[in-house]
Amino acid sequence: MDGSNVSPGAGCPVMHGGNTGANDSVTKWWPDALNLDILHQHGARTNPMDVDYNHREAVKSLDYEGVKADVKALMTESQDWWPADWGHYGGLMIRLAWHSAGTYRMGDGRGGAGSGNIRFAPLNSWPDNASLDKARRLLWPVKKKYGNALSWADLIILAGNMAYESMGLKTFGFSFGREDIWGPEKDVFWGSETEWLAKSEDRYGDLDDPGTMYNPLAAVHMGLIYVNPEGVNGQPDPARTALHVRETFARMAMDDEETAALTCGGHTVGKAHGGGAFDQIGGEPESEGVHAQGFGWANPGHGGVASNAFTSGIEGAWTKHPTQWDMGYFDYLFGYEWELTKSPAGANQWQPVNMPEDEKPVDASDPSKRKNPMMTDADMAMKVDPIYNAICQKFRADPEYFADTFARAWFKLTHRDMGPKANYYGPDVPAEDLIWQDPIPAGSTSYDVDAVKAQIAASGLSAADMIATAWDSARTFRGSDKRGGANGARIRLAPQKDWEGNEPERLARVLSTLEPIAASSGASVADVIVLAGNVGIEQAAKAAGHDATVPFAPGRGDATDEQTDTDSFGVLEPFADGFRNWQKDDYGISPEAMMLDRAQLLALTAAEMTVLLGGMRVLGTNYGGSKHGVFTDREGQLTNDFFVNLTDMANTWSPVDAGNHYEVKGRKTGEVRFTATSADLVFGSNSILRAYAEVYAQDDNAGKFVRDFIAAWTKVMNADRFDLVA
Repeated sequence: MDGSNVSPGAGCPVMHGGNTGANDSVTKWWPDALNLDILHQHGARTNPMDVDYNHREAVKSLDYEGVKADVKALMTESQDWWPADWGHYGGLMIRLAWHSAGTYRMGDGRGGAGSGNIRFAPLNSWPDNASLDKARRLLWPVKKKYGNALSWADLIILAGNMAYESMGLKTFGFSFGREDIWGPEKDVFWGSETEWLAKSEDRYGDLDDPGTMYNPLAAVHMGLIYVNPEGVNGQPDPARTALHVRETFARMAMDDEETAALTCGGHTVGKAHGGGAFDQIGGEPESEGVHAQGFGWANPGHGGVASNAFTSGIEGAWTKHPTQWDMGYFDYLFGYEWELTKSPAGANQWQPVNMPEDEKPVDASDPSKRKNPMMTDADMAMKVDPIYNAICQKFRADPEYFADTFARAWFKLTHRDMGPKANYYGPDVPAEDLIWQDPIPAGSTSYDVDAVKAQIAASGLSAADMIATAWDSARTFRGSDKRGGANGARIRLAPQKDWEGNEPERLARVLSTLEPIAASSGASVADVIVLAGNVGIEQAAKAAGHDATVPFAPGRGDATDEQTDTDSFGVLEPFADGFRNWQKDDYGISPEAMMLDRAQLLALTAAEMTVLLGGMRVLGTNYGGSKHGVFTDREGQLTNDFFVNLTDMANTWSPVDAGNHYEVKGRKTGEVRFTATSADLVFGSNSILRAYAEVYAQDDNAGKFVRDFIAAWTKVMNADRFDLVA
């Protein structure tokens, strides 16, 4: 073998930085390339479980009470390698649960506790998550004991619940049922900053107007889940901090009362840690060597002493009895004046003025010592901001009301991204239906489906109208937080019925035909909308020479206005839909990138995205009847013509203007055959998508195209049918 290409080093046969390097993606060389990785990030090849493993079935067999008892017992079993504050891990476990759940943001439904993502980078190494690696290791014996049926995602949130219960709070409820992922969620955009805790200006249009934080972000810095505890950009100013607290919690779907309850209730127990200097603390887990075994933030001054632990750099407890659920937070906050000071680590924090020594909390490790309590800038915001102050005074006057409000807000925080109650398991699932769970009444399954299909077929509606309406109803589904979808038929309610992307006039016309059919047959409107789309596809397939039946499962219900949180549903409004070749405005993001984002939220693979778009184009379902991408002279028939003409070298493709318009011309004649957008042509230009397009363009795959289109269509229509999953 010629050795000319061997590294002059030691002749190592492994490619240094090649296969194993961080920059092995094509985007290293072509940054503008469409990266399809987010459609395959949680594929079967990453999952170590058996192919036939069903977590929903496994969790039903879990010893719920045994798990709860073991986790609760763990709270007071202090370990020498990481001793508990005051002999109780409650504060640490609450912080673990909170920081797992607190990444959720309403804008795109991403983040949150539902997948156990905090186990992976970058979250496991965020500055805000310092020392939570220890909390997960403390829980490992429980996870090891109960195995597959107990996911890390469930265990982390359960630890927070059991911590509160062991300290005296009656929690509102808990659900098992979260399923772990096996690699980081690459689809979540955490911000464009390249350093931790970069200046907040990097994510705001105007830092003085918190509402200008760029969507879908919800935290003020890269590496934090909420606000900077020292103040905006580390500058203490409680009144200003209050404005940012209000905005960041609102982006988590929390109102002012829930925000105040979570802030005060979260700081009723536990302490912050900052007894040493920042420059003595080691790197985060992802930066450490193999000998660290996934641990980070090494603290040479810890010495096995709980009070020497380091996390945020802020130091001290918020209350006199940090392992008890009580009203001590309010007693301190409103019972004393507070002045700005520095922690031993140099962080900005607030200390009480003239607090008697016997009113101070004892040291976390040595009960013979007493230490000053502290408040963060966010705590002081609860006192300074008039709205938060009034809410806190109401809590202070009624401890039972405070406990109930906090328990409900905590339940919402830790369960928001689980979706409807059909995904909830275990003995502690609350019976009460909560509006943020998007409740839907059960629908009928006893009507004659074939008779309804016959009525729809005879209604005079076009196949394109029926298909587009069903698609618009279903496309709101977000796998990120399991909201939206066709179930509930909320497309007929505000705000969805008025969304520009739903073509309100066409929608009203179609619904005026379908709703009487639902009423006369006993079917729900939701079922009839989906069934109408299926009828349209079957008609289009038959016109193309294929006798196909689209699978249908009855049982969807119709939500009411009272069951719909109108404000919360506003975030589901689409501003682009590549599948219907529509984009409301120029957002500085390519139509194909926005289509990719929608496909990921719909849990589609790249192949499913490809076949769906190609089918939707030839069916004539483009927004407003646009002809862009309709690469066929048989519009309305379910053919593979989109792919045939896209890959036909008898054509040429050229831009018309800078407005994302292209022409497809005959190579010999020069005549314009079709027009297109980049969302069409990307299926011929991107090497991966072209590979899929070529499959569907083949002469022997016309039938496969129809079968695959129907399968992908059915997946979207049933995406929110959690009742159908075993």
